Amino acid sequence: MKIIKQNIVTKNKYKIAIVGLGYVGLPLAVEFSKHYNVTGYDINTKRINELKSGFDGTSEVKEKNLKNSKNLYFTSNSNDLIHTNIFIITVPTPVFKNKQPDLSLLVKATKTVGRFLKPGNIVIYESTVYPGTTEEYCVPILEEISGLRYLYSNNKHKNISNGFYCGYSPERINPGDKKHNIKNICKIISGSTPKISNVINNLYKKIIKAGTYKAPSIRVAEAAKIIENTQRDLNIALINELAIIFNNLKIDTHSVLEAASTKWNFLPFKPGLVGGHCIGIDPYYLTYKSKLIGYNPKVVLAGRKINDSMGFFVAQCLMKEMNKKNIKLNKSNILIMGMAFKENCSDIRNTRVIDIIEKLKKNNCKIDIYDPVVDPSKVFKEYMIRPKLKLKENFYDAVVIAVSHNIFKKMGIKKIKKLCKKTNVIYDIKNLFGINNSDIRL
Repeated sequence: MKIIKQNIVTKNKYKIAIVGLGYVGLPLAVEFSKHYNVTGYDINTKRINELKSGFDGTSEVKEKNLKNSKNLYFTSNSNDLIHTNIFIITVPTPVFKNKQPDLSLLVKATKTVGRFLKPGNIVIYESTVYPGTTEEYCVPILEEISGLRYLYSNNKHKNISNGFYCGYSPERINPGDKKHNIKNICKIISGSTPKISNVINNLYKKIIKAGTYKAPSIRVAEAAKIIENTQRDLNIALINELAIIFNNLKIDTHSVLEAASTKWNFLPFKPGLVGGHCIGIDPYYLTYKSKLIGYNPKVVLAGRKINDSMGFFVAQCLMKEMNKKNIKLNKSNILIMGMAFKENCSDIRNTRVIDIIEKLKKNNCKIDIYDPVVDPSKVFKEYMIRPKLKLKENFYDAVVIAVSHNIFKKMGIKKIKKLCKKTNVIYDIKNLFGINNSDIRL
């Protein structure tokens, strides 16, 4: 059925609102503000006040870029969204402890947008979700709150006088990566009608130097995003399992990988802890949807099981090496270097370093955490751990270099060894300092 023509927002009248100002939303808001009037909205008042002062706690946007964004207005007052005609939702989509999708923040943001939705407006979702979430889960909320009808290509409703459109353009931000930033990553876009797809495409092309890719539907775009991280998760899981096998065979994994990588088509993945708000979570969204339609995934969940267990494996390897050197575990002093979920990133959400800590604590080890990249107050709030700001020399029985921050590399292995007692164990998980400078590495 042909859709009745609606008033679609024209580019010279764009009034954009970014809902959620984290790693994804803030860079997006800053880039769009170079061309349009943008309202950056977040329910975290502290975050808004920091951004107004020019400080970005995620370190994704520099102070000068924040202060020079003349067309960008930060607010925690939802009423400031009243004049918006393009809403872009970029809130987190985590999982519960039982690994089920937690869509509570997405629902809250959707309800907020629904209150200010007007005929002809466009709502674009960037949050990572399982296929069907936008149209099956979010759209009904928008319709209920706004009283408007959702307009899409095969709309069966007749005589629609008031309606809105939706789009999905998944985020591809890589936190802490200054090379692959928002402008330099190809953007997948999709819209509820071909015309709206073109509107959204032209909108993003204004800020994305790497170009855009138009997916044929919102569901395809959702699925494409979810498998990006699922594929990476599985590749890392394979290497992690190989690391376990080689460890038992007393073969150095990194040496094996270096040799294997001399073949042109060998994929350069490395073992490690898989956490964060993307790779360690997104596969569970896909498997959740799969189970709803009656298929129980096997490979994806097997990969997740391996990666979720690596922190405990690291702790076991460390304790085994300490026993070899007759270092008593009970009340031993162990330093964990790194609390972030990945290198050169301040994000501690779903960090699997916590698994190492918990396993060692169960064996009565005394644990100190050192990570100058993260916010100590956030670590305490999330994990009830107070990171050390200064370290003692000749104090630690073992050191685990859990995250390969550049600041640790600059610190150097000699300085790290000075922190240790004469008999010690150094576990360089990510092989930051090479084979000859540690007792163990994954």
